[in-house]
Amino acid sequence: MRTLWDRLALYLPVLLMGVLAMATYWLVRSTPERSGPEPTAAAVHEPDYFMRKFAVKTYTANGQLKSDVRGGEARHFPDTDTLEIDQVRIRSFNEQGRLTTATANKAITNGDASEVQLIGNAQVIRAAVTDDQGQAQPSLTFNGEFLHAFMNTEQVKSHKPVELTRGKDRFTADSMDFDNLERVMLLRGRVRGKLVPGNTH
Repeated sequence: MRTLWDRLALYLPVLLMGVLAMATYWLVRSTPERSGPEPTAAAVHEPDYFMRKFAVKTYTANGQLKSDVRGGEARHFPDTDTLEIDQVRIRSFNEQGRLTTATANKAITNGDASEVQLIGNAQVIRAAVTDDQGQAQPSLTFNGEFLHAFMNTEQVKSHKPVELTRGKDRFTADSMDFDNLERVMLLRGRVRGKLVPGNTH
């Protein structure tokens, strides 16, 4: 009996090593394989902050007012860095201090409000001015369900029907591309106009 125990004790470490190796092999086979790297979550178009009954003003480097944006509610979307504004009113001044006002039921603007998409009862008004030659330029008003205004370059575009009023003159068209700095207006589709004699040009 003692001899048997001695032999068993001699081979016991070998048996334990074998059992441990089998257990390790089984554990490796039973563990689920790791998949590839987890895909990054797609950017979600959700607001990261809200503003209600707000007013935001921006100024030039020399302290002059550049824009004044007001609205009933605004939502900022970080994925596009845009601001959606309900019941918007924007006042913007160019480098010469000329005022342009934009209003609409809803607006989508970039960070500095230099580019604005106006949706629903959209209106853009360029105030009457005196040009560099000393001639009076009447106010210019755009109306439509959609207007795309570029405040810094004084451009207004729309792929939808618009109405343009310049002084007492009035035009309508199916779409429009207006550049105030170049003094070029392109009206497309069914274009109609009413020119009043003696209107300031």
